[in-house]
Amino acid sequence: MKEEILKLIKLQEIDSEIAGFDNIIAKQQALIASRENAIVEKQEAITVFRGKIELLDQKQRETKAEHDDAGIRVKDRQNKMMQVQTSREHQALLKEIEENKRLLKETDDRVLLFIEQIEQLEQEVATLENLCLGEQQLLKEAIETVEKEIKRIEVSKKSVVSQREKEALVIQAPYLKRYMMLLNKREGIAVVAINDNVCQGCYMGLPPQQVIEIRKADKFNTCPTCQRILYFKEQEDEAVGK
Repeated sequence: MKEEILKLIKLQEIDSEIAGFDNIIAKQQALIASRENAIVEKQEAITVFRGKIELLDQKQRETKAEHDDAGIRVKDRQNKMMQVQTSREHQALLKEIEENKRLLKETDDRVLLFIEQIEQLEQEVATLENLCLGEQQLLKEAIETVEKEIKRIEVSKKSVVSQREKEALVIQAPYLKRYMMLLNKREGIAVVAINDNVCQGCYMGLPPQQVIEIRKADKFNTCPTCQRILYFKEQEDEAVGK
């Protein structure tokens, strides 16, 4: 039994090494995805800003047309002032002229405000576009670097995977089946040592009698809490004492 447990310990070490390769690859890919997302977010912001610019530009044109119409009405009413004959008509035209002059000032202010807002948004767009160009170049360089790193890792991983296949062949089928089930259910950790009578997989304490059995290694022992396969790893100070 001790020999089978040693085989499972070895297999766990190999699987942990393979998982380490996969984690490195995942982190590298996450880095690329993060850079890509940052660019996409800026591009989406650019689209939003351009939509706002288009809306402000439309409002500016509408306000400019309103301004021009008010100017035409002022001139028209001023021309009519020369033709009126009654005080009442004169007062009515004066009122219209004043109202349209007020509208001229109001629309002129609004047009200027729209121009300022558009210029500000265009500056935001220009800044984001420059940032995108820079980040796209950095992304291109990062992709090249990551692809090289992943290829290097895959070569090392392939060698370890080949070794794993050989190690798995010499383990009895029932033990290998249980090991694989635990590997999948327990986040890649199926075999763990005990330390100070504590399972190093779930960190729960173990009954003293079971600790004795684990030390003997003459039977298959699993944690009563997480069901991981347990083994006793002799501490360095104990080894030296012997």
